[in-house]
Amino acid sequence: MIAQIRVYTAGNGLQEAPMQVKKVITYVAVAFVVFYLFTKPAEAASAVNGVFDGILQGANQLAVFFTNVLT
Repeated sequence: MIAQIRVYTAGNGLQEAPMQVKKVITYVAVAFVVFYLFTKPAEAASAVNGVFDGILQGANQLAVFFTNVLT
């Protein structure tokens, strides 16, 4: 059994600590993406294209797999 740590926050009273950590990590990640987007837009566009190319390649490989399995 994992013990849950409860911490006191001024506005919300008692709150689960892991939820706060998740919020902080989410805010930091969003801030990093926005910073990266505005400071290096060409590299950010290249990264987005790379992600979409990877997703497309994975989908194509899945289609090939199911085509071979079903024929």
